[in-house]
Amino acid sequence: MNQSTSTGTTTPLPPHFDPARVGEVWKVPYQALADEARVWADQHNIRPAAGDRFRIALLLIDVQNTFCLPGFELFVGGRSGTGAVDDNRRLCEFIYRNLGAITSITATLDTHQAVQIFHPIYLVDDAGEHPAPHTSVSYEDVAGGRWRFNPEVAPSLGITPEHGQALLLHYTRTLKETGKYDLTIWPYHAMLGGIGHALVPAVEEAVFFHTLARRSQPVFFIKGQRASTESYSAIGPEVLYGPDGEPLGEKNPSFLDLVTENDMLVVAGQAKSHCVAWTVEDLLGEINARDKSLAGKVYLLENCASPVVVPGVIDYTGQAEAAYRRFAGAGMHVVRSTDPISAWISG
Repeated sequence: MNQSTSTGTTTPLPPHFDPARVGEVWKVPYQALADEARVWADQHNIRPAAGDRFRIALLLIDVQNTFCLPGFELFVGGRSGTGAVDDNRRLCEFIYRNLGAITSITATLDTHQAVQIFHPIYLVDDAGEHPAPHTSVSYEDVAGGRWRFNPEVAPSLGITPEHGQALLLHYTRTLKETGKYDLTIWPYHAMLGGIGHALVPAVEEAVFFHTLARRSQPVFFIKGQRASTESYSAIGPEVLYGPDGEPLGEKNPSFLDLVTENDMLVVAGQAKSHCVAWTVEDLLGEINARDKSLAGKVYLLENCASPVVVPGVIDYTGQAEAAYRRFAGAGMHVVRSTDPISAWISG
């Protein structure tokens, strides 16, 4: 096989990649990378992705500064404290070493504004104070009056205060009835137009390098921009309908195409306990509705994703591990980025 169709041959790490800088912000030098990628492809016999006989799609979930860099709003450190930085170093190395095997890259971008149901300004208590970041708001908290909709933001959302309160009550009740996490109040994060919203520079650099070397345009999906629902999953919101049956968001069916139109779908990103787990959960539901055997095409990079852990506050490690065991039980593969792709298949 030539390089573009082989899953057993890897390329070396290109000279521009500096693993020590994965946890930093910098301006990606696009033109210099484009020139390097062309030479690199010629040197290593890397052919355009359109000629791949075995198609591998890579799905990157919310690999953004806001989640992946220390000091940013929702850094996913995991129990080690350096989780997302270590994950992204391995992810970049995976992309570069398998440059000739990865056919396409799709990335999701969590995308928010200040006034959304999971940000502090959306809720108030009797004293007019907002909940602190990482507060868990249950249905009982809302029904009992501990937290209520902030009527001052109603005009900017185009709703009445009464509807805002009804929606909050309905939302938290639906989360409870469907067995999902209670409403979590997150720090303001992934703000549209802000630096936290951008891809981690080291990963952006790797995606851009892949684009130029393989002549394969990446696809980006915006998620999470609706004010009245969280969207951990890239496939659909936590709650689809409001108290009057009004849609709060819609499902994106195109992710199933990544499975049906490729021979392998590889998944990585942040956070393992939330946006990765819920996206894979929804994808599994789509697969089961179509053809359960398609689950065998999905490969989860367990060492390129970390759970949400806030020491002394919350630790979702157990939930993340349970989700991955469930996915494996359904036929998906839990693998490591440091193992050759050929070993995944033969194993």
